Amino acid sequence: MSDSRLSKISEKTQQKVALNIFTLREQLELSQSEVAERAVIDRKTVNRIENERFSPSIDTLTRISVALGVNVSDLLL
Repeated sequence: MSDSRLSKISEKTQQKVALNIFTLREQLELSQSEVAERAVIDRKTVNRIENERFSPSIDTLTRISVALGVNVSDLLL
């Protein structure tokens, strides 16, 4: 298994992550830009994750979880 596969999440988990990020972001009344700024990532990355067009790495998930004030596991469940 390549290193890039180890740092990516499954398609099913990607769907859960997308919904969880969107839901938490909306509950916190944050824009994608605000989450991206807090996570130090590009706003387009947040958009692509929420729209299931991008499978985030564990590093990106960690950054987003910190930006949303939750644990990474909260994004995965």
